[in-house]
Amino acid sequence: MTPDDPENPKTWSRAYRWYITMLSAMLVLNATFASSAPSGIVPDLMEKFTFGQEVATLTIALFVAGYCVGPLLWGPLSEQIGRKPVFLISFLVYTGFQVGCALSPNTASILIFRFLGGTFAAAPLANSGAVMSDIWDADTRGKALAIFTLAPFAGPTLGPTVSGFMAVSGVSWRWVFWLLTFFAGACLIVTFFTLPETFVPILLVKRAQKLRKETGDDRYWAPLERNKMTVGQRLKHVLGRPFIILAREPMLIAITLYMSFIYGCMYLLFEAYPIVFTRGHHFNEGITGLTFLPIFIGGVIGVAAYLVFFNPRYERAMAAFAPHPVPPEYRLELCLWAAPMFAGSFFWFGWTSYPSVSYWAPLAAGIPLGTSIVFLFLGLFNYVIDAYLFVAASALSSMTVVRSLFGAGFPLFATQMYESLNPRWASTLLGCIAVLLGPIPFVLRLYGHRLRRKSKYSPTGNQPHKPPVKDAEKGAQAV
Repeated sequence: MTPDDPENPKTWSRAYRWYITMLSAMLVLNATFASSAPSGIVPDLMEKFTFGQEVATLTIALFVAGYCVGPLLWGPLSEQIGRKPVFLISFLVYTGFQVGCALSPNTASILIFRFLGGTFAAAPLANSGAVMSDIWDADTRGKALAIFTLAPFAGPTLGPTVSGFMAVSGVSWRWVFWLLTFFAGACLIVTFFTLPETFVPILLVKRAQKLRKETGDDRYWAPLERNKMTVGQRLKHVLGRPFIILAREPMLIAITLYMSFIYGCMYLLFEAYPIVFTRGHHFNEGITGLTFLPIFIGGVIGVAAYLVFFNPRYERAMAAFAPHPVPPEYRLELCLWAAPMFAGSFFWFGWTSYPSVSYWAPLAAGIPLGTSIVFLFLGLFNYVIDAYLFVAASALSSMTVVRSLFGAGFPLFATQMYESLNPRWASTLLGCIAVLLGPIPFVLRLYGHRLRRKSKYSPTGNQPHKPPVKDAEKGAQAV
């Protein structure tokens, strides 16, 4: 499909592509909001089903564990049948499982429905980034992803606020899941009627089918139609390809490890914040939910800073490298600021968490924490898409699986860790691990082009990693 083809998603109107971006972000917001929503109704669940704190934590952990299973299917499958069918199938089943949670009569049923719901809710996590790469060129994709990144970030921080105030108001815990049902159902309807197919190989298949029907000439075909695979080959492609790519790519392993730790820390806070604010400062569930808002505010600040400061620098780099694409390493500039900020936020939060210290001090630590998380996700997410291009969906799927393992696992030991070590030393431990992982973006910034050159899956390895001499000064200003 040529760059000026009217059916090419990159040639669609700018307003329409921004609508697709917002809709994709809404699907991700839906999934991530559902992941943390039960945190505000934990006491109600414990009273209804007579289980302990550890089992209550599973209502969050198992949903996030579903993110480990879903991307194994949804990412590669979208490269075989298209983005839209995957969204529709997954959200239809996901909506049904939210009904199951709302009507759950016992512990086993609600835990099973939460896990299955997370499995099908993982589709937008695996594919929405691929949709961004389908419809945007590199120059605008950074801006689109900056706004898009707020969705997976805002969902987990808004979930405890909404459910916390629903619990305080006396509404039945079941209404939290009915709210998730209505939200998922509305997204499903909007997706069905307004989201187009964006994956070019599938669009070419549809064009070939149309031409064959109109002309009766079977010589029209699309490359994907000639790519015939046996059931075994298809299973290997769908289920094995993401991990084959991950296992063979050192830079992808490093990025996945770092992003997984960040993601795990974000879900760990759903257990740590109640210890600091509910127990230490005697907040109720609704007010404790509000304590997550500084993290969201920090994320908004991060997106604004990216659009105002970092993206214009990237655009200057584009001018310097033209006609070649900008090396993916230029996406990592904001990570160089965020890595030390992320580690420092945990030291700040930990050592201001004394009950005798004003609650505003640990609350304020959420702002740089949110900013740094958005910076790191933006930089590393863009880096993977730019580096792997046509296998980006599979690369992102493997990252999502591993990241979700951390997101599911960290809350399971968070309460014990914060109770045994106390919030000061528990947060210090996390900060020290963040310090150890912090050099990863610095190393990739310096040596990523060499790793890409040796990569079997990155098609960008042979492109210049420094701007042409005539624009060297302009390129230096962009880094």
